[in-house]
Amino acid sequence: MKESLMDVVCCPLDKADLELAVDDRDDEEIIAGTLTCTECGETYPIEDGIPNLLPPDMREEATA
Repeated sequence: MKESLMDVVCCPLDKADLELAVDDRDDEEIIAGTLTCTECGETYPIEDGIPNLLPPDMREEATA
C-alpha cells in the first residue's frame, strides 16, 4: 500500500479518517501495519501491502 492512498481511504463504518501505524516499509510501499479509525477506534490490518478494510464482522466470516 502506498502512503499516498491515505488521502482516499476512510473507515468503512463511519467514513472517518484513518491513522496509519507502520510496522514494515519498503521504500514508498507499506508492507505491514495498522489503520485505526480516528472516530470509532476500529483497527484494520495491512498485510503483505494490502489493507484489509472489511468491517470486523465480515473479516471474521472471511477467515472462518
